[in-house]
Amino acid sequence: MGKINAICISEKRGTAKKIVESAKFITEFGILGDAHAGDWHRQVSFLGQGEIDAFKARGAQVNAGSFGENIIAEGFTFKNLPVGTRLSCGDVFFEITQIGKECHSHCAIYQQMGDCIMPREGVFARVLHGGTIKIGDNLDFAEKIPLDAAIITMSDRSFYGIRDEDISGDKCEEILSKAGYKIHFRTILPDIKQLLTEKLIELADEGVGLIVTTGGTGFAVRDITPEATLEVCTRLAPGIPEAMRNFSMQITGRAMLSRAVAGIRKRSLIVNLPGSPKAVDECLNFVLEQLQHGIEILRGEDGTCAR
Repeated sequence: MGKINAICISEKRGTAKKIVESAKFITEFGILGDAHAGDWHRQVSFLGQGEIDAFKARGAQVNAGSFGENIIAEGFTFKNLPVGTRLSCGDVFFEITQIGKECHSHCAIYQQMGDCIMPREGVFARVLHGGTIKIGDNLDFAEKIPLDAAIITMSDRSFYGIRDEDISGDKCEEILSKAGYKIHFRTILPDIKQLLTEKLIELADEGVGLIVTTGGTGFAVRDITPEATLEVCTRLAPGIPEAMRNFSMQITGRAMLSRAVAGIRKRSLIVNLPGSPKAVDECLNFVLEQLQHGIEILRGEDGTCAR
């Protein structure tokens, strides 16, 4: 186990990085506010405190962030960790994607010292699960990301207090908790498309493995859950709602009226469930085992859908 000694960001490329006390890490992006974050494999850079101290002992005048590193940590010799190594710090999980980098133009440190440690000592990683890290937090090796879930109930009546109970949300939480999911977030929203799309994007940025919605999948004018879900998903998973509808058709013919969809955003699986607590019980329990397998594939913890 190691410790985070510094977190550094720069708002513009080509400018020196500055220390911040804490930072928000976004799944498949990097650090919020850092110019080097993005949809690529070098979202976050790491450098060891020991390597920096040894370089300073040679007379180098450097500060945290001088090498362009995002995270300085003690307890690790990062260059010795193979590509694919996973690290965790609280809720944040990283996967190392590159060891060192080619130096195309020698920096000020190289001009001063005739050497720079970042090209050979630094490593780069992508963010597998988001969260917030602060200076002093522990950094450790990791394997699987714990299962987590978010529950969104879509209901005008519940949101505006016309109906106090959220039985469907309760049923989702009961089933998911029993299956080993940590409930990361739960809320009730009115049937307003923009509110749901914003929340789904936020939860996917945080890397929540499973995001379930309940309600808003029927024919009513204000039933917009599928449309909001389709708007945020980058890939669809049609087999999930097809399986739920097929199963429910054995119980009631009205199952054919469900417009529920499922899809993927970043490393999150989003699944629309019915609004009825009885239907939630039937549908979620029917697909739950396979959903976990899908999440593990999304997170790189399992490699295939084949049996």
